[in-house]
Amino acid sequence: MTRAAPGARMLAAALAAGLIASSPIGADPLEDFGTVMKYGLPLVAAACAVDQDRFGDFALRGGLQVGLVLGLKKTVGAPLGIRPRGMGEGFPSGHAASAAFGAADLASKCVDGNAGAQAGLIAAALLASFSRVDAGEHTPAQAAAGTAIGLILGASEIGLSFNARF
Repeated sequence: MTRAAPGARMLAAALAAGLIASSPIGADPLEDFGTVMKYGLPLVAAACAVDQDRFGDFALRGGLQVGLVLGLKKTVGAPLGIRPRGMGEGFPSGHAASAAFGAADLASKCVDGNAGAQAGLIAAALLASFSRVDAGEHTPAQAAAGTAIGLILGASEIGLSFNARF
């Protein structure tokens, strides 16, 4: 089992606390949760990737995820790309993709062997996805597509590594 070092855990805790504290007062807690997970889960996963000397692979997969989501948002039109409020560029949900990417990376590489932590991470990603539907920003299909993209690229491994010595 691979575990993150104490320094990575401290960085992750500090990032999560900062994101939670920056939430506006009076905002929808479920929508806020989704936004915190969009940024927080990938940031914690990045800290773990640095700690495990696999940041190159993480960054490549993360870049692919962002590029795929943005590319689909620009190319998928009606009816699938139309948001519930009538605007375009709704397919897929970027919030859901980002949260799922971070959760899947953490679950498959940072807490492997800990079924409870893995289930909690995936549940957080699914709740972030649901938050986008609940907020009226995406349809269930748009949120599910983002979640699927994030889970697949987050749990994958391309094998890119850097062995540079300075």
